[in-house]
Amino acid sequence: MNIRINPRRFIGTVKIPASKSHTIRQLLIASLADGVSEIKYPLDSLDTQSCITACKAFGAEIDEHFNGSELVGLTVRGNNKFKNTLSSFFVDIGNSGTTLYLALAAAALQSDWIEFTGDEQIQKRSASPLLDALTGLGIQCVSNNGCTPIKIKGPWKGGKVILPCPTSQYLSALLIASPLAPAGVVTEIEVPMLNEKPYIDMTLSYLKAHGIPFETVPDYSHFRIPGGSSWKAFFGSSARSVPADFSSAAFPAAAAAITGGPVTLQRLDPQDTQGDKYFLNMLEEMGCNVQWQTTNDGEQSLVVSREGELCRGTFDLNKTPDLLPAAAVVAAFAKGDTTIVNVAHARIKETDRIAVMKQELAKLGVSCTELPDGLIIHGKGGLFPPGCPIIEGHGDHRIVMAFSVAALGSPVPIEITTAESAAVTYPGFLDLLTAS
Repeated sequence: MNIRINPRRFIGTVKIPASKSHTIRQLLIASLADGVSEIKYPLDSLDTQSCITACKAFGAEIDEHFNGSELVGLTVRGNNKFKNTLSSFFVDIGNSGTTLYLALAAAALQSDWIEFTGDEQIQKRSASPLLDALTGLGIQCVSNNGCTPIKIKGPWKGGKVILPCPTSQYLSALLIASPLAPAGVVTEIEVPMLNEKPYIDMTLSYLKAHGIPFETVPDYSHFRIPGGSSWKAFFGSSARSVPADFSSAAFPAAAAAITGGPVTLQRLDPQDTQGDKYFLNMLEEMGCNVQWQTTNDGEQSLVVSREGELCRGTFDLNKTPDLLPAAAVVAAFAKGDTTIVNVAHARIKETDRIAVMKQELAKLGVSCTELPDGLIIHGKGGLFPPGCPIIEGHGDHRIVMAFSVAALGSPVPIEITTAESAAVTYPGFLDLLTAS
């Protein structure tokens, strides 16, 4: 569908949705565990539904709990390492790359063929490095040149493999599944290249919380994980609410940066491992006011606003590639050149986000220089679109949300295509902007 967003100052209080990365990890871990787990306040999105579909296909029983229209919890009865006897089956993971990569490794614990497919975008996203590593661990893999449809068949035999990680999800997949290999089976992983390191911190936080042994080195270039462990069910006092998503929070924060705000962001945890907290540092460097506040009940909220002009800057997004679309539209409102570097892996997301941002910003009168690993945005202090432009959203949720935010500061309304894709991670976001 197409949406039309009118310029306006964006102010108010926004309750940030739960983290997609945490939600999917908790769903898979709960499904791999033996017993009943409770996930409090998970992300309610298309990606979550894709993960639920995959976990149910593996035999987990999942109930969704609502308070009115709000998803407030999931109850998951795990299937004990997916070790039951299954006939060959088919899993459609929709648009969720995180689900695909993490579930591929979990499927390798089975001794039956499991086939994965997804939507048109997923069918273009290669899992070759992960599949090569799984093959080295004794798993049979059949794919369309690394893309879906992909068929997987265990068992997991272990060994030593080399796994370059243009996306950290490849490594997270092995870290979640390898401890469940049979006792005596050891998985060693050499990681010659790792992007998005904070997401590995997130995954390892779950291994530590569940008492799962592993060995690594400070730069995460080597891991040794013995088999024979189990994920533990978590319920009651051992369950915790899913933290809010800093990558989603980047978009209302960007709206505050572009239009002045103030915008108060709720549910964020400043102590969480999410690397996308870096966006707050970027906004401060570009001249925004970013302040944490503690409410009377002890909860923390974040207030973002701006009074002066936005400043240019140079930013390394290697650890946080999902920030590129939001960062690029904020940079369009700064004067001078803002350079985004060390983020070539932004090209292997739902779209080539480097090329797409250059292409679509040009329609708004903002020129960019495309780098192999980034983008230089030649900001003019605002947008200067000819007429009433139509921006192609390319079916990419972060592209759609980024240009929706940019439209708030535009001199004319902006129309954006494939707007429904925003629901992949942030249902309700367009309603915040009073899109029509």
